[in-house]
Amino acid sequence: MGSPAQSPPAPIKIWWSNAIFFVSVHVAAVVGVYFRPPSVVSRASLLTAFILWQLADFGITIGYHRLYSHRAFRASLPVRLVLAALGSSGFQGSIKWWCLRHRLHHRFTDDPQHDPYAATRGLFYSHMGWIFFKPKYERLDLVDRGDLDNDPVVRYQHRFYVPLALFFGFVVPVLLGYLWGDPMGAFVWGGLVSRLTVWHCTFLVNSLAHWDGLQPYSDEDTSRGNLTLALLTGGEGNHNFHAFPHDYRSGPSRLDWDPSKWIIDGLHKIGLVRGLRRARIEDIKEAKVYMHQKVHYGVLQDSDTEWEGDVWTMKEIDEYAKQKPGKCLVLIHDFVVDVTVYLGEHPGGAMLLRNYSIREQNDGDGDARRDASWAFGGGLNNHSRAAKRRMRELRIARVAP
Repeated sequence: MGSPAQSPPAPIKIWWSNAIFFVSVHVAAVVGVYFRPPSVVSRASLLTAFILWQLADFGITIGYHRLYSHRAFRASLPVRLVLAALGSSGFQGSIKWWCLRHRLHHRFTDDPQHDPYAATRGLFYSHMGWIFFKPKYERLDLVDRGDLDNDPVVRYQHRFYVPLALFFGFVVPVLLGYLWGDPMGAFVWGGLVSRLTVWHCTFLVNSLAHWDGLQPYSDEDTSRGNLTLALLTGGEGNHNFHAFPHDYRSGPSRLDWDPSKWIIDGLHKIGLVRGLRRARIEDIKEAKVYMHQKVHYGVLQDSDTEWEGDVWTMKEIDEYAKQKPGKCLVLIHDFVVDVTVYLGEHPGGAMLLRNYSIREQNDGDGDARRDASWAFGGGLNNHSRAAKRRMRELRIARVAP
């Protein structure tokens, strides 16, 4: 007897509404530029197009990306309102929609099944091919969203995203154009052409930044650093520095072109943002040294010397956890890891760590634990080498056999 017949994979469904709108804006922009070339459009309309492109770009890079997706800093209500408005004009979905998928991208970078715009599926797909297909993200429910649901700005923008996007993206340029008597030119260049520029410059972070450039911090995925990309995306070009995703900077050096970082620094100085998060200097230096040695000496392996510290039974672990109720302890690969000092650094948020902390489970035999090995080993996130190294630093005991 032959093997049982396998049902064919479900066909990929075209996301018609998304595809039609995306293509229509491109067609309208081409037609508009044909009838309103730069030679017949006022300079004010062309300058407006550039300014609106940059503002929408900062709405994405500072707001959607660094503030909301990675929680790299905290912002006051006025700043969040402005960033939500600017991000809406970028026509890339609501904050909530964008951030959940971007967090999923970081958890499973390059995974052809779980990364929403995986570079491993080709340059075209990672750039804009994913836009044409209805997504089915099997692990999206694993992504934390509590901070997004609790932010009133995010909730309001998500609810009224379509009218907000249409107003800030298309109506505002026309209203500005009336000020100098060129509403149509302002619509074509400040509305249509500017939207295309925002789209494709942002999409380059998904495609070009995973295809060409340098990898000074990590080669665990395809992310790379590219100066050209930094110039086009408000500073997002040093994409390889995303080995430290919680850092509010795209690059730690003063020489890194990063206008988004400079704006955040400026807002911090006047008190409108706070809680800037940075990667530890020693972690950055160690990553650069490791990559330098790997380039020159070939494949390297992280050394994990044999454990010489305490060995605890589960009863001792339970007793320690009860004596230290403020501590956040997790079990990872037969080690007790005290992640208390790491709660503020964790890219996935403190709540995710606390959900996997050792706790009473009332299972009848006094066993108070929840093993986080599955989550740390790839079930919830493909942890980077830097994250694994940090985990080893925080181990306090080994579980007795």
